[in-house]
Amino acid sequence: MASLITQVKATLFIRSSQKSMHALDGAYASLLRGRSLDFEDLRPYEFGDQVRDIDWRATARHGEPLIKRTKATRKHTVLFLVDTGRGMRALAEDEGGKRDLAVLLTGALGFLTVRHGDDFSVVYGDSARVRRLATGSSEGALEHALRTVSAAIDSSTAAGDRDALLRYTARNIARRMIVVLVTDEAPLTPDTEGLLRRLTVQHDVLWMTVRDADPVIRRGSAGTHRRDVDSGWTIPDFVQGDVEVMAELAADEAAHTAARDATLRRLEIAHAEFGAQSAAVPTLLAMLNRRSHART
Repeated sequence: MASLITQVKATLFIRSSQKSMHALDGAYASLLRGRSLDFEDLRPYEFGDQVRDIDWRATARHGEPLIKRTKATRKHTVLFLVDTGRGMRALAEDEGGKRDLAVLLTGALGFLTVRHGDDFSVVYGDSARVRRLATGSSEGALEHALRTVSAAIDSSTAAGDRDALLRYTARNIARRMIVVLVTDEAPLTPDTEGLLRRLTVQHDVLWMTVRDADPVIRRGSAGTHRRDVDSGWTIPDFVQGDVEVMAELAADEAAHTAARDATLRRLEIAHAEFGAQSAAVPTLLAMLNRRSHART
C-alpha cells in the first residue's frame, strides 16, 4: 500500500504553489500556535497573516511588509474526530471517494500540526463503536492514523454517528484541545447543538464537511447507476434526470444546510465544505484564514 502521508504531502506541495504552502503555514501558526515575546525571526508577509504581526520598523527598512515571528509559549494538541461509518464509502461531489477526501483533510491538517511541532490525536468510529488513537507528533504516527481511518471506513458495517464522536469527546477529553470534526452532510440531530455547545466551552472547534455526490443525476451523464451505501438500494434509472425529484432533493439539502450553518454560526464554529480533492487545500486555507481573522 502506498504511503498515505506521501500522497498528502504531494497534494500540499504539488497542487499548491510554494507561496500557497507558505500561506498555509502562516494560517496554521496564527490560528493554533501560542504567542510570546521571544523573537524568533522575520519573514515576508503572506496572504492570511495578521496585520498586528507586521514589524513596521523592519518593513520600513526593507521596503516590503515583514512578519515578526515569536517562539510559541506552549504546545497544542489537535484532536481529529473522523466519522468512519459506512456512509463514508460513498462518492464525494467530485465522484471520487469520500473516504479519500476525509483522509486527505485529516492528513493535510495533521501534517501541518506535525510540521509546527504540535501533537495530534484521532477519535474515530461509527454508531457501533468509537475508538481513540494515542497522541502522536511524528509523520510515522500520522501515517498510522491515516491508515487506521482508511481501514475503519472500508470495514465499517454500521451507520455514521457524528453525535457519538462528539459525546465521547465531551465525556473523555478534559484537557483543552483544538477539535477538528471531519464528517459528511448527514442532518444535525436534536442532540447535536447541545453537544457542540458543551465542547466549545472547553475546546476550540472546527467543522469540515465532506460533500456527497448527487444521488440523482442529469440524463446522459456518466455513471448513471447510483446505489445507497446504507440501504443497498439502487436508484432506478427512470428517476435519473427527473426535474421534480431533483428539485425536491435540492430543497431538502438546502434546508438541512441552512439549519447546520445557522447552528455553527451561533456557536462561532469555523466551517467549510469540501467536495473535491483538487480544491481541498485552498478551501482549507480559506477556512483557517476566516477563523484566524474572526478571532483577531
